[in-house]
Amino acid sequence: MKEKILNEAERLFWKYGVRTITMDDIARRLAISKKTIYQYFTDKEDIVYQVVNYHIEHEMIECTRLIDQSMNPLEEMLMISDLMRRNADMVNPSLLMDVQRYYPKAWDAFLQHKEGRIITDIKANLQRGVDQGLYRTDIDLETMARLRVELIQLGFDDRAFPNNKDVMTTQDQLLHLFLRGILSEQGFTVYNTLKNKEYNLTAYENK
Repeated sequence: MKEKILNEAERLFWKYGVRTITMDDIARRLAISKKTIYQYFTDKEDIVYQVVNYHIEHEMIECTRLIDQSMNPLEEMLMISDLMRRNADMVNPSLLMDVQRYYPKAWDAFLQHKEGRIITDIKANLQRGVDQGLYRTDIDLETMARLRVELIQLGFDDRAFPNNKDVMTTQDQLLHLFLRGILSEQGFTVYNTLKNKEYNLTAYENK
C-alpha cells in the first residue's frame, strides 16, 4: 500500500504540481481514506520528501541503464536529455521550484542527491569525454559539472523564464549551448552526427 500511495502521489505531483495536490486528492484517487495514508506518512511534507527520494532512486536506475547503452559520453548526454523529453509531458513546470520554496526537507534530499550523485556522474562523463578526445582538454571538470546542473535547474525556473510553456525546448537550448562550449573539433564532428538522432529509449528499458 505504501508503494501504491507513493506511485499515485508522484503522478499527481508531477502532473499538477506539489502545492495544488492535497491529501484528500491522493486518497480520492486511490479510493482509500486519509487515515490509511497517515499510517505510512506523518503529513504532506513527509509524502513529498518520500516521493522525491522514491523518484531519485528510480531515475538513477533508468539513467544507469541508458549510460550502459550509450556509445560515448556525448551520446550519453543526448540520451539523458531525450529521457527528460519523454517524461516532460508528465512534469508540471513549477514542480522543482515549488519543492525548493515550500518543502525544505524534500529540497535538502534533492541537494544531497545533486552533490552526491548528479555532479559526480557529470564529472565522470566530462572526464571520459576529455579522455576520448570529444571534449576540450582545458575544461575544469568541477566548474562545468556544476554549470550543467545549474542550467537544468534554470530551465525549470519560472522566474528566469516566465510564462514558459515548453520547458523541454528551453532545456534543449541550454544543453546544446553547454555542449558547444565544451566540444573539441573531433567532438563537433560526432555531435553533428548525433544531435538530430531519435533514440528508442523504450527498447533500452527492456534490455
